[in-house]
Amino acid sequence: MTATNVRVGIVMGSDSDWDKINGVAKALDEFNVGYEIHVMSAHRTPDRVLEYASSASSRGLRVLIAAAGGAAHLAGVVASHTTLPVIGIPVKTEVMGGLDSLLSTVQMPGDVPVATVGLGSGGARNAGILAVQILALTDPELEEALKIFKEKLVAKIAAKDAAFQERLQN
Repeated sequence: MTATNVRVGIVMGSDSDWDKINGVAKALDEFNVGYEIHVMSAHRTPDRVLEYASSASSRGLRVLIAAAGGAAHLAGVVASHTTLPVIGIPVKTEVMGGLDSLLSTVQMPGDVPVATVGLGSGGARNAGILAVQILALTDPELEEALKIFKEKLVAKIAAKDAAFQERLQN
């Protein structure tokens, strides 16, 4: 996505996470929402995370998304340095299948909220859609696009049900 009209910041703990979370960018692309993506670590580059999160609002970002695996503290550290909404994507790991990431992301202390999505490709996609929903609160065009998106989901499931019913009859 180009740097014009960037409203969502995406950070991930490792570049190897991209293949697991790129659904977030695909969802944002569907709604023509601009974003930027960076690699940074809560543990290895804490000063960079601090600078990024604390300057995000003044740079025009409105939602931050942080993806990390294992000791997945990135979303929480980002949230501690901004007033923007933060969405955490727990990244699946080989050690515990991502349960470690999920628990690290979702178990935030009181007063430091992180909206956490599920593991896997559905979670990453949901992070993008949730960011769009947050932005749509003050963007009527995005709100309308979301209504159309939801209508298409209804039609898609209705078509699947009709096809299934047809298979049952044969």
